[in-house]
Amino acid sequence: MRGKETLVTCDSCGRKVPRNKAVVYEKGVGYNTELKTANDVRFFQRMKMTYCISCAKHRGIFERLKRRSIERSKREY
Repeated sequence: MRGKETLVTCDSCGRKVPRNKAVVYEKGVGYNTELKTANDVRFFQRMKMTYCISCAKHRGIFERLKRRSIERSKREY
């Protein structure tokens, strides 16, 4: 359906953007207690962040995504 794309909120500025125009960036976040013992707790989580075009451009996410796609294409050959 044309014109009926759902709106998502930019995680940086709060702007409402159509889902097809939003930039989705997956970011890894890790937490640990750094106790260096047997009871050391480590937790790793991947978070999906959605940005509007202007925030993604400002944060340099397009360059990261481009670099990631170039690395993938090199691995395939």
